[in-house]
Amino acid sequence: MIFITLEHILAHVSFSLTFVITLIYWGTLLLKSKELSNSGGKGMIVICICITGILVTRSLYSGHLPLSNLYESFMFLSWISSVIHIVIYELRGQDAWWLGAITAPSAMVTHGFATLGLPDKMQQSAMLVPALQSHWLVMHVSMILCSYATLLCGSLSSIAFLVIMSQINQKIFGKNYRKWILINQLDQLSYRTIGLGFALLTIGILSGAVWANEAWGSYWSWDPKETWALITWILFAIYLHTRINRGWNGEKSAIVASLGFILVWTCYLGVDLLGIGLHSYGWLL
Repeated sequence: MIFITLEHILAHVSFSLTFVITLIYWGTLLLKSKELSNSGGKGMIVICICITGILVTRSLYSGHLPLSNLYESFMFLSWISSVIHIVIYELRGQDAWWLGAITAPSAMVTHGFATLGLPDKMQQSAMLVPALQSHWLVMHVSMILCSYATLLCGSLSSIAFLVIMSQINQKIFGKNYRKWILINQLDQLSYRTIGLGFALLTIGILSGAVWANEAWGSYWSWDPKETWALITWILFAIYLHTRINRGWNGEKSAIVASLGFILVWTCYLGVDLLGIGLHSYGWLL
């Protein structure tokens, strides 16, 4: 009972913080204030600690790692978004002052959907079904969720790239110099995070195939989740191939990556909630 109460407190605190930090980073975009950016960075660390506390307390009272239902996967996704922010900010420093405008809303939306959008029954921890009582649970699910978080970060960076590019008057270079620097940073962030996310997605799919063979006797069954995961993998493979071998960059590659945003959410949430297939957490149907 103590752990459950602590989890609820941490959940409310961390969601409130994600909302406040999102506003701070949007203010940073408008005011270009380093002080606001620094405050937002410290806030993201606090958010990460709070969500870590949620996952740890849930593990303690449930007896298994919190990766077994949609609520837990969304909380894990929110945690990964905060970790991505901290890692990139530590590597890039003040050069990534704009990063929180992408990662903070991502953490807020996923956290908010988990705590406010899902029915109470879906938020409760339960015993693992036999198919999930495997050492492959951690490997497969954690890799897939990490890939979703990084791919979404890369896709959102590409969307931001396209939005800013549409506002730039290329004939007036001097006035747009800061925007040119920003879009170059967004382009590089998108490329690097998608490269990492693609590798994680590949590992996740392969480990899932091995797990499926152990649980159901088949490496691949064309389950809707598996099919959409393959479609998502192919799209980002096209993105990386055209960027590396065809020299695509800028707007062309950003358009491809932006399509990936839709595919990731379709694969992750759309199939689950519709109640289709072996990977379903469905409650809409």
